[in-house]
Amino acid sequence: MTTFLVALAVLVGGYFVYGLLAEKVFGIDPARKTPAVAAPDGVDCIPMPAWKVFMIQFLNIAGMGPIFGAIMGIMFGPAAFMWIVFGTILAGGVHDFISAMMSVRSGGKSLPELVGRELGNGVRHVMLVFSVVLLILVGAVFVLTPSGLLAAMTPDAMDVTFWSVAIFIYYILATMLPIDKLIGNLYPVFGGALLFMAVALMCVMLFGDVPIPDNITEGFANRHPSAQTHPIFPMLFISIACGAISGFHATQSPMMARCITNEKLARPVFYGAMVAEGIVALIWAAAAIAFTGGYDGLARYMADGGTPGALVHDISIGWLGTFGGILAIIGVVAAPITTGDTALRSARLIIADFARLRQTDIVRRAIICVPLFAVTFIVMMIDFNVLWRYFAWCNQTLAEFTLWAASVYLARHRRWFYITLFPALFMTVVTVSYLLVAPTPEGFGLAITVGTGAGLAVAALFLGLFMRYAAGLSRRVAPATEISVD
Repeated sequence: MTTFLVALAVLVGGYFVYGLLAEKVFGIDPARKTPAVAAPDGVDCIPMPAWKVFMIQFLNIAGMGPIFGAIMGIMFGPAAFMWIVFGTILAGGVHDFISAMMSVRSGGKSLPELVGRELGNGVRHVMLVFSVVLLILVGAVFVLTPSGLLAAMTPDAMDVTFWSVAIFIYYILATMLPIDKLIGNLYPVFGGALLFMAVALMCVMLFGDVPIPDNITEGFANRHPSAQTHPIFPMLFISIACGAISGFHATQSPMMARCITNEKLARPVFYGAMVAEGIVALIWAAAAIAFTGGYDGLARYMADGGTPGALVHDISIGWLGTFGGILAIIGVVAAPITTGDTALRSARLIIADFARLRQTDIVRRAIICVPLFAVTFIVMMIDFNVLWRYFAWCNQTLAEFTLWAASVYLARHRRWFYITLFPALFMTVVTVSYLLVAPTPEGFGLAITVGTGAGLAVAALFLGLFMRYAAGLSRRVAPATEISVD
């Protein structure tokens, strides 16, 4: 229990201390017009209340990641708590806030445009393909996942095909319609349910007879049942993405960057939503080991055929009763749906930004959406068992490039770039090491020393290139100017 409480306190404190530092480093300007104020378009750039923007951002980035990822990550042992806390504060929160503010300052541009501006047009094209493929994959998988869950809870006539069609139609509407019409009305409800369930579980752990195994004396001992092939580094840092740092967030933040009405709201919305997600991950990690009786109990639960989804259901019913069951259904079903729809909406915006195609006219939105949904439908027919194994790695690689782009941005504007440089270096080592160390078919199955050494070498190369660039900037007279949205 002590470990959990300390971790929770550090997370909350991190928002007020390190979040404020990130805000000061970037240099927000409350008097500067945001895209929603300077250039509203009635479709994507729409002024929205701060609380609603926060709830949409929270559900955009949270989804199933901080629940399922935390459950799988805590199997590594107490080190997972450390990664959730410090990953959220030092990496995830900074990543989300800085990338979102870069979008705000560029008129709401999407991630490939932001990265391309800082790292070059070649990287821009790579990020475009990388981001769109990733988002289509997310959209397709998150049609099938909730469809199966809903089919298991409804009459036989409402099978997987029925629910897949229904969800797909919803995705089309959520992608095409103005953001305040469907997403703006549904997301606060779903986000509130997700937060309420997390808080209810925390109350059970704090005030009920549910001890949370500390095992803090074990330090960073690896408790994973397949510890030989799953070392803490780098596997833990890939297993827990959402809930610590996730590149997917940088594809979602530009949507809300187009809706905030003042730059002073950026820290509560973007850094704050990341901290909220970290708290959710922390709660579910603690709940997983508390409910199963510890790390060994969790390993036995999974070995006996248990899944993260089944464990979420069992915890919710076991601790919260019937009402908890309702929340579990809302959370487990709505979470993937609300991740899939915004993934495809982000894909539309990314393609539109790349093609310089304004989205105020529904015909122009259809020009992008028709082929986008056609590809998504085709991808739904593919076996994802192998492809999905690479999703987590792709997610963290996206975060890595976003952090490097943010570092270049801060360097260009004569700001303290180390706040993004250090996590960029760390994530570079993680992603390179994982690809080499992970067992086949995910990776090459090489020795940890080889993988880590290669990761350090690549990080050192990137660092050298960056510092050379930064040194060149220091010889210039004036800092770079920013794009105005006025």
